Amino acid sequence: MKAVGGFYYVRCDGVVYECKARGSFRKHGSSPVVGDRVRISVPDDGYCAIEEILPRKNKLKRPALANIDVLVIVCSTVDPLPNFAVIDKMTAAAVNNRMQPVIVISKNDIKNGDEAAEIYRTADIAVFQVSPDSADEAQELLSLLRGKVSAFTGNSGVGKSTLLNMLFPSLELPTGEISEKLGRGRHTTRVVELFEQNGCYVADTPGFSTVDLQRYEMIDKEQLQYCFPEFREYLGHCQFTSCAHTCEKGCAVLAAVTEGKIHPSRHKSYVAMYNEVKDLKPWQFKNT
Repeated sequence: MKAVGGFYYVRCDGVVYECKARGSFRKHGSSPVVGDRVRISVPDDGYCAIEEILPRKNKLKRPALANIDVLVIVCSTVDPLPNFAVIDKMTAAAVNNRMQPVIVISKNDIKNGDEAAEIYRTADIAVFQVSPDSADEAQELLSLLRGKVSAFTGNSGVGKSTLLNMLFPSLELPTGEISEKLGRGRHTTRVVELFEQNGCYVADTPGFSTVDLQRYEMIDKEQLQYCFPEFREYLGHCQFTSCAHTCEKGCAVLAAVTEGKIHPSRHKSYVAMYNEVKDLKPWQFKNT
């Protein structure tokens, strides 16, 4: 549920145990992370110990989280404005890691977020528009999260902790104001932690940054096309089997963009991501 200073807090049968990890994990270059399913030993005296990490469905390197079902990507209509390039990197990272990406657009009471919402609805990604006066949208999101492990992320200042407080009032997470000097929010979430609330396991995380995504969640150029859900029905229909879907003649994806079936901003993000990785060798991805 939480990892702090070499201690791991493991929930088992309704009880949270403070554990240390066996030294053998470090020898093999692996350590438990929040979200891991583990086996522990509970001695009569001394510290409980994590003995085994069970197979993972997925794992993010930063923030360090495992077995995530839903990645909730929070962006705001204002202050800060949505960065679609970063959002698209996060949705692609989610799909690549077998998570369901969900977009939450906050601060709709200040500025309407319909334009941003349409970009992702067109991409067949679930979108929720929330504000203090939109309880129905929040309840629909809550229904989607029940029975699943979810991570909440987004740039600082978009309202991740505010959203979690709206969904789960008993959390009472601290929230921070936007720093006008820096143009971004102060980091109010210090530790990655999993909370169990109303049948949901939810993690509030320090916000992803563009640097983190470029360093930790780069996707192979051959796999990237499958990480944009709206591309899927057009894959295999291009004139050339080696089509990269960037500028090629006879590309079915580009035709869909021209016809308005794929939003131009999404394709622009795809091309930027493709260009970042097109010249990388397979061994380089192991170091990202």
